[in-house]
Amino acid sequence: MDVLWEFLQAGIVGNISAGNMVMLVIGCTFIYLGIAKDYEPLLLVPIGFGILVGNIPLSPGMNVGIYESGSVLNILYQGVTQGWYPPLIFLGIGAMTDFSAMLSNPRLILLGAAAQAGIFLTFAGSLLLGFPPKDAAAIGIIGGADGPTAIFLSSQLAPHLLGAIAVAAYSYMALVPVIQPPIIKLLTSREERLIRMKPSRPVSKRVRILFPVVAFILCACIAPGSISLLGFLFFGNLLKESGVTERLAKTARNALIDTVTILLGLCVGASTDASRFLTLDSVKIVVLGAASFCVATAAGILFAKLMNVFAKDKINPIIGAAGVSAVPDSARVCQMVGAREDPQNFLIMHAMAPNVAGVIGSAVAAGVFLARFVF
Repeated sequence: MDVLWEFLQAGIVGNISAGNMVMLVIGCTFIYLGIAKDYEPLLLVPIGFGILVGNIPLSPGMNVGIYESGSVLNILYQGVTQGWYPPLIFLGIGAMTDFSAMLSNPRLILLGAAAQAGIFLTFAGSLLLGFPPKDAAAIGIIGGADGPTAIFLSSQLAPHLLGAIAVAAYSYMALVPVIQPPIIKLLTSREERLIRMKPSRPVSKRVRILFPVVAFILCACIAPGSISLLGFLFFGNLLKESGVTERLAKTARNALIDTVTILLGLCVGASTDASRFLTLDSVKIVVLGAASFCVATAAGILFAKLMNVFAKDKINPIIGAAGVSAVPDSARVCQMVGAREDPQNFLIMHAMAPNVAGVIGSAVAAGVFLARFVF
């Protein structure tokens, strides 16, 4: 009986806490939302199961926990803490992204830039709530709705907040279909939602090949801190557009990004140990993340309405919501909202322009923060 009792004490009986139970419920909720509601299952299912892995109580010293040096989970987690996984995710995104919609209508880039207001307003709000500047910068990037960028920046500036920031960023990315439609309807009239935009003009292959090279040089000169992310993004896009490296592009957008997504999601979830995650700072981060995402969505829509004051060819302000970096989910939401008003109004290709511009914009913003607080 003594041996049995000691065995039980090493596991759940001797180490369970209310916080662990709360996190286990949250993990199960994430899995439910991913499977039953189809809310970004490729993100929520790995993160949700990772939360279960990270919150099974056990005695310290067993060398299996994610924070125990040398354990398998700890080694895999180094891809998050050292910033290895986000550039590889960007490589895959670049290999599957078509920048033609943005190149055919460059003015829509401004919508992606306007949506980054959520990042800098959240940065200011974090400072007002008492966070140090580095922590505030890492929290602010949640406003871009770009999980890999949020992980990359927080690993450099605020590693102690990495779990909370990563979970918040990916949670709001997954909840794009829930959060954005009410904001779009609140800020637009039915007449505006019915606006039909001109079809995109074709973009030559030469322009598509030159774009990742030229864009990378320009962005890297403006924000050198973004090289790790944008370098991989534009390299992946060059693999796609060149026409001579299709095998590499196929690997990047399929096997590689799928593998990294599995590891990233599981490790991010497992990092949410209740003793580290259930804190007042985590609550503040979740609230600030929700506010920043709403502000970013609203900023893109309102800027589209402002552009219509001066533009001859009107922009459907719905696509301003796609200025956040949740690719391609925000563009799909814009299409869905527009189709409810007019089933023959196809907005998704127009929405992809600010959507991919937002990816670039959030990476540049991360580079600006790195340059300010690291170098």
